Amino acid sequence: MAETLNRRIVLAARPDGEPKASDLRLEEVRLPEIGPGQVLLKTLFLSLDPYMRGRMSAAKSYAKPVEIGAVMEGGTVSEVVASTNSAFKPGDVVLGYAGWQSHAVSDGKGLRKLDRAAAPLSAWLGVLGMPGMTAYTGLLTIGQPKPGETVVVAAATGPVGSAVGQIARIKGARAVGIAGGPEKRRALTEEFGFDAALDHRSPTFAEDLAAACPDGIDVYFENVGGPVAAAVQPLLNPFARIPVCGLIAHYNDSAPPPGPDRLPALMRDVLTKRLTYRGFIVSDFQDQAPAFARDMSAWLKDGRVKAREDVVEGLENAPEAFFGLLKGRNFGKVVVKVA
Repeated sequence: MAETLNRRIVLAARPDGEPKASDLRLEEVRLPEIGPGQVLLKTLFLSLDPYMRGRMSAAKSYAKPVEIGAVMEGGTVSEVVASTNSAFKPGDVVLGYAGWQSHAVSDGKGLRKLDRAAAPLSAWLGVLGMPGMTAYTGLLTIGQPKPGETVVVAAATGPVGSAVGQIARIKGARAVGIAGGPEKRRALTEEFGFDAALDHRSPTFAEDLAAACPDGIDVYFENVGGPVAAAVQPLLNPFARIPVCGLIAHYNDSAPPPGPDRLPALMRDVLTKRLTYRGFIVSDFQDQAPAFARDMSAWLKDGRVKAREDVVEGLENAPEAFFGLLKGRNFGKVVVKVA
């Protein structure tokens, strides 16, 4: 085989608060020979996603943490370069979880063959992949937007948030997006078709949000937490639905945020307004994968859903891109072009 070395990024140390460069380490190791029933994969694209911050921590969660010295976890689009598995042949392109490395050996379990002609390969890590399905299942199963309702989306220019707002519009709801900076605000209305766009960095953000939602908020798709969630809470209508997808404002917290304690007011609203808060992981709704694939493919084809990517060149640049993602520096789905 032509490839003899695997470049990989491993977890070198567990971060205390904000991750830093020394928490990750780039290594080169010799590629093993594949055994019976195995395939050798060459990574074409690596997905970077906020959930990866949780995998760096040893705190109890819904999934195992990455072990110190192990390859960082991540979704990938890869090409089969060698195979002793009858289900795959060299040249096949597959979706999987090979992680932050240039090559991987797999027994084929969990790999999904992709059609090179169906869509750009990186789209299977974004709008046609986990982020798109997260938006689809969380909004439609938990949020259940109805025509004329107001749907507010945090981190709205990200791969999940932008899809949420566009799906809400398809279902006849009014979409209000929250992002950071004038360029992202413009993209929300001009590119993604949101009805209104707000800048969470504005000193008048809470007042701006209230003005953009004169009839209150019926669905709040939670990706962020922090001050954005605090501004949304007073505007929630009775029987509002809040799918809780992420809390990126708190992923680097090393101690509880300073007061005041907002929990009593939140719980009072949950009771008196009969609010539905539900956390979810996309794998909870795996049975909806066929419906998602059908609907999202159709919406992309007819232009009712648009997607934007933030492509980073080179595996060695993945750590810095990931740190930037946690700070909101990205614009769209962050993918690393590895090969």
